[in-house]
Amino acid sequence: MTSSPTSQNCRVRSRGNESSSDQNHGVGNPMKRKRIMSVVRILCMVGLVLLVTNCFVAQPTFRQNHASTVRVSAERLKDHVSTLSQTFHPRDWEHPGNLEKCADYITTHFTKAGATVESQVFAVQGKRYRNVIGRFGAGQGGKVVVGAHYDSYSETPGADDNASGIAALIELAYLAGGDAPQRELELVAYVLEEPPFFGGPEMGSAIHAKSIAGEKARIKGVIVLEMVGCFKDEAGSQSYPTSLLRLLYPSRGNFIAVAGRWDQGDWIKAVKVGMKGTTALPVYSIRAPALLPGIDFSDHYNYWPYGLKAAMITDTSFYRNKAYHTSEDTPERLDYGRMSKVVVAVFEAIRSI
Repeated sequence: MTSSPTSQNCRVRSRGNESSSDQNHGVGNPMKRKRIMSVVRILCMVGLVLLVTNCFVAQPTFRQNHASTVRVSAERLKDHVSTLSQTFHPRDWEHPGNLEKCADYITTHFTKAGATVESQVFAVQGKRYRNVIGRFGAGQGGKVVVGAHYDSYSETPGADDNASGIAALIELAYLAGGDAPQRELELVAYVLEEPPFFGGPEMGSAIHAKSIAGEKARIKGVIVLEMVGCFKDEAGSQSYPTSLLRLLYPSRGNFIAVAGRWDQGDWIKAVKVGMKGTTALPVYSIRAPALLPGIDFSDHYNYWPYGLKAAMITDTSFYRNKAYHTSEDTPERLDYGRMSKVVVAVFEAIRSI
């Protein structure tokens, strides 16, 4: 059967269309595949950078401590914070009388807890100030130092900054007195952490660090409690100094952080692992260069020049607590239930390190 001219023309046109389509696919597909592969390579590189950064900065680990049976009273913590931020307010360097009352208050509780107590007295601009030191288990194993500052910025109440740290320090003393760790524990309440003395040799922690520098060989490390009472569950309640950190850490301020210098990752990780799992409170860590804003914003940095390992335990300060250094930093804003978990976690870390 012969084909009609119309049929033949259709076949020619069809073959022409197929040829054109083949040419388009022949040219288009390789170019498209190249673009896709380029995007995949870029995504892989970004993923690799994030993975490596996460491993070195956040130090993720499945290791954790055992669940603790220890309990700390949230009401006692609230009482300490209220006394420091209200009864002894203001407690900045220009009100040495109130700072003396704070030091006496801490001394009384350290003594009741069973600590051997010492005052480290020094003078600044003609005024007398003192650190309060409480010791447990002198001479037993490697020493761990835990400190917190008790002064506040200007005339602010300073409930989170840093009555919360001192409240935790006092309750740590009671835990140590009731069930002493098998090591020497030195608790230090510092004065003059806040401006105008921050960063200078008059800081109480600078005075203390210099005094123990000769004991370097027997000191396991230093833990500084800097704002440990502010917790938030809302999405976006946690901010960070860089966009990269937003990809590595939660957006909700419902965790406690262990922060320290880049080259002291072993100490930071040991503290984190010692805290993790002891309570339901999430524990994260960050090791970063000191130039990252916030990494050296407390007393722990005064120990670094002497080669001592020192990390800060914090609710991340102004990256979460918007009342930082304002008149709004008051006791009712804090979460004492979760603060009690911080104390338990730190105590278990001290026992396990």
